[in-house]
Amino acid sequence: MSPKIPFLRPSPPPLSQAIDRLQEIESSGVYSNFGPKNSELEQQLLATFFAGRGRCATVCNATIALMLALKTVAEDSPPQRRYALMPSFTFAATAHAALWAGLTPIFCDIEPDTWLPCARSETRILEQYGAEVAAIVPYATFGAALDLDRYVALSKRFDTPVVVDAAASLGTLDPAGSGFGTGFPFPVVFSMHVTKTFASTEAAVVYADDAGLVARLQTMSNFGFGEARHATMAGLNGKLSEVAALAALLRLDGFGQIVDRRRELYEHYRERLTGFAFQRPTAHRQAHQFVPVLTPRGADVEAVSAALSAAGIGHAAYFRPHLAGQSYFQKTCIAPPTPVTDDVSARALALPLYDGMTEAEIDTICDVLDAVA
Repeated sequence: MSPKIPFLRPSPPPLSQAIDRLQEIESSGVYSNFGPKNSELEQQLLATFFAGRGRCATVCNATIALMLALKTVAEDSPPQRRYALMPSFTFAATAHAALWAGLTPIFCDIEPDTWLPCARSETRILEQYGAEVAAIVPYATFGAALDLDRYVALSKRFDTPVVVDAAASLGTLDPAGSGFGTGFPFPVVFSMHVTKTFASTEAAVVYADDAGLVARLQTMSNFGFGEARHATMAGLNGKLSEVAALAALLRLDGFGQIVDRRRELYEHYRERLTGFAFQRPTAHRQAHQFVPVLTPRGADVEAVSAALSAAGIGHAAYFRPHLAGQSYFQKTCIAPPTPVTDDVSARALALPLYDGMTEAEIDTICDVLDAVA
């Protein structure tokens, strides 16, 4: 039985209302291989989110995009550079992407209030492993805005490139009011998966201010064909279909209003749930995919979860367990102590948020939480 209030209710743009544009794809005879819809999408994303600076490259999904980005920045690294530094408080795709790119993740801790990577933890690991780290891979947690100037400085200090996992951050504005990532010289990977705020079908975009770097990444996504049917670099198939590109183009219409409405709903949660801890804001505007909270200290998170389920309210655990607690990564990664991550992960719950949600539904959720915690 479906929950009364679902955790997520995907609402991608209805392709059935764009028959004429689907017919354009059919008439062109181009369904993939960087066709006209794909090129249009890249230009519109660049103009809409990054003030026309740098370059965008679409990819079939964000995991493949992370693999390509890591391979691009680490392609010429010496053999001893075999590690990727990332937080343990992130989605499994980030560590998987590093492993598929031939790198071993090392997990850092997070900040207790923003849940972003801890600067002291990152620096401590880089001081210990610096000459062996091929890439720094910070996560813009739940759509937050990282301090990208700090990562530019960190990259210079340790002579190590950066790949930003910004899966949920498309639509986030940095503290200056610019699209998150604008002007950053290294790859920033955004998801356009159907469950994200920027919901299309299955898609991603990689942005960097360095157009040449993005061009190399796109060549890698086409089997590394730097020349016609001639692989000149590492490659795989990461191309986005024309139909998926069209779905993303349609999502651009009215997207700002979607982000603003989700922010209103998020703030309603904050007003109601005074006993729960929320992520400290770091952005001028954050694109909210769902509502992550920490249960009060001393509360039984499993009992809270059970009460939500009994009331027919969908929810999830992001990220419990965190990566260092997952069996595959325990065998394949390096995990120094992460006490803050341990605490945050043990108390974390993700609450419903979706297009079309109402304040009354949020009140229902909050009434259940107030009664049990």
